Amino acid sequence: MNARKTIEAGRAVLGIEFGSTRIKAVLIDEDQRPIAQGSHTWENQLVDGLWTYSNETIWYGLQDCYSNLRADVRNQYDVEIENLAAIGISAMMHGYMAFNREGHLLAPFRTWRNTNTGEAAAVLSNLFVYNIPLRWSISHLYQAILNGEEHVPQIGFLTTLAGYIHWKLTGEKVLGIGDASGMIPVDPETKTYRADMVEKFDKLVAPKGYPWKLGDILPKVLMAGDKAGVLTEIGAKHLDVSGHLKAGIPFCPPEGDAGTGMVATNSVKPRTGNVSAGTSSFSMIVLEKDLKKPHEVIDIVTTPDGSPVAMVHCNNCTSDLNAWVNLFKEFQEVMGMSVDMGKIFTNLFNTALKGDPDCGGIISYNYVSGEPVTGFADGRPLFVRSANDTFNLSNFMRAVISGAVGVLKIGNDILFKEEKIKVDRITGHGGLFTTPGVGQRILGAALNSPIYCMKTAGEGGPWGMAILASYLINGKKNQSLSEYLDQEVFAGDTGTSVAPTHEDVAGFNAYIENYKQCFPIEEAAVKYKK
Repeated sequence: MNARKTIEAGRAVLGIEFGSTRIKAVLIDEDQRPIAQGSHTWENQLVDGLWTYSNETIWYGLQDCYSNLRADVRNQYDVEIENLAAIGISAMMHGYMAFNREGHLLAPFRTWRNTNTGEAAAVLSNLFVYNIPLRWSISHLYQAILNGEEHVPQIGFLTTLAGYIHWKLTGEKVLGIGDASGMIPVDPETKTYRADMVEKFDKLVAPKGYPWKLGDILPKVLMAGDKAGVLTEIGAKHLDVSGHLKAGIPFCPPEGDAGTGMVATNSVKPRTGNVSAGTSSFSMIVLEKDLKKPHEVIDIVTTPDGSPVAMVHCNNCTSDLNAWVNLFKEFQEVMGMSVDMGKIFTNLFNTALKGDPDCGGIISYNYVSGEPVTGFADGRPLFVRSANDTFNLSNFMRAVISGAVGVLKIGNDILFKEEKIKVDRITGHGGLFTTPGVGQRILGAALNSPIYCMKTAGEGGPWGMAILASYLINGKKNQSLSEYLDQEVFAGDTGTSVAPTHEDVAGFNAYIENYKQCFPIEEAAVKYKK
């Protein structure tokens, strides 16, 4: 009844996140608790050698997700959503969405997954003396310039997927600082794009004679808690095709999925970190100070309130793992057994803990696509074993799960061993942690650290986005985002932790050394299997 009254009074808050395989909406009440959900499943497409989602797919997915949320509200509370207290939009970071001055998309959306920007990223990293990853928007823009693409002179606005959706719903060309920091580096002091880098870029492309300057086509940068516009009449029709939702609802700044993950795990303060493990994986460690030097596999982005974060992003995580689990599902079907996917995952994950800490010598490469952290522009999923390895189900599953976080360990070893970064708490969220204790323990072995999980970990990014929208309207004057999370959302709850054993850590170290020594096998698979 309380949730129904909240919805009827227009006091519920909505967060929507565009993930790689699912668009999800979470509606929360005044106590930050989820009260309704909606979702839409989608998949990227490889078109002309580039990973993309069509514009039609984007909008159909958003509308179907919201429609699914409306249906959940009606089923649970027998009420219609007419008004909301606030809305927030988040999405996969980075990528390339370029529009002309009339607002028309100039080229198909290029997602973070594309690795065709190597030449551009190398030039910009050298120019800026700063690591510019392949997937960042500035890399995509400069690669389009290097390629001589015809649409470049017509660009009037460049943004991310979250920035695009927000713009079309509110009319505001803005972006939260966390998402903006994945387009081009931001200055932690000025809280906007690095002026020196914008100037260097403009000088670099000046001979082309384009009618735009970089600063003119980027979205305005906003901080968590800033007002970012309201739902327009047109925007309301874009979101709710039934016509029930009213215009005028305030929006918080749109954010990237990394930022919402930090919020959902209460990891926005220095010396906290989180690991998101789903289709892709990434770790976010909030820094106390700058790194000693740039590292090609470490990205520097920010929290939604502007603190610097060291990010290790891996293109691959659970896709290959899910494919292997589906193989066991097919086996059960062939044998005439009833299929319960939840039970299959749970039993196989728990079996992995019975395996040898080094996986019996078995190696799994989960490279469905390229993996920049380990230097692979393209990838092939690969399972490797020798005749002397201990090949059984428990070692097999442990190797597959370890392979899902192997690249993450390689990147984080730079932070913890070379840079001597200190962290008080690492929190995990995402599909890898669905089976209690297993993903935590294996990731803990990889990072040599206890891994915490929150009760709300399953809600993930959309819930984190709803919290950011709630902060916009409910945050007290001079109350920082971290204070709001501590006092109003988590109230001292740090979650439950699982610590790896000494044998787990030693075993994973042995696994990863074997993993790195066998890179030539993966290289051969990429070269010869087209």
